[in-house]
Amino acid sequence: MKMFKRKSPIERLGDSIKDALGSNGTNLSVSGAGSAGKALKDALPDKDKAMKAGLVAGGLTALTAASAGISSLRRRQEGARDDS
Repeated sequence: MKMFKRKSPIERLGDSIKDALGSNGTNLSVSGAGSAGKALKDALPDKDKAMKAGLVAGGLTALTAASAGISSLRRRQEGARDDS
């Protein structure tokens, strides 16, 4: 019987993004027309948390693009060997 459930890397990434954004960005309910701007402003995270979340997302995007580029180069090299 397993006692501990280990988290996958994707689950850990999701947890770090949630931690970076905090819990204050989830409620977007608006009660009146005048409070729409204030409700939206209150729902946004502060600048430090937003920057941290942006860096995480940018890093993930860069790693994905690099992995796709390496895979493409490998496929091209394997195709060149088959033709020769």
